[in-house]
Amino acid sequence: MERAQTMQDRIDDSVAPRRLNLILLGLFATLALLLSAVGLYGVVAFAVRQRTQEFGIRMALGARSGNVVLLVLRQGLRLAGVGVVIGIPAAIAGSKLLTGLLFGVRATDPAVLASVAFLVTAVALAACWIPAWRATQVAPTEALRTE
Repeated sequence: MERAQTMQDRIDDSVAPRRLNLILLGLFATLALLLSAVGLYGVVAFAVRQRTQEFGIRMALGARSGNVVLLVLRQGLRLAGVGVVIGIPAAIAGSKLLTGLLFGVRATDPAVLASVAFLVTAVALAACWIPAWRATQVAPTEALRTE
């Protein structure tokens, strides 16, 4: 004789494997986003460090700190844009693997793809902000003296 269960328990038991797959997929996606943010931060911070003298000269010639910030942010967002342009077709191509896990959302839903592209761009902007701010803190005299 089977043991008695509530309907909610039976539903929970039937969707448990799918729920585990989605939780793991979400965790890996979050980890991938974090790794991409750290990687982009490292690349932009390295580029800012290499261009310290250039930023010092720009500041000495009268560039505002906002212009330097925009210069660095543009560089980082260009890298993120390339990633989004490559990632969207890759996501569409790989979406056939996830079709069985999705309920109520098409695998190629434009709203989902747009929101993910926006999220990646926002994370890239946040990752580039600290190196951009550090670029404005370069004293022109110190940057000219380093070379």
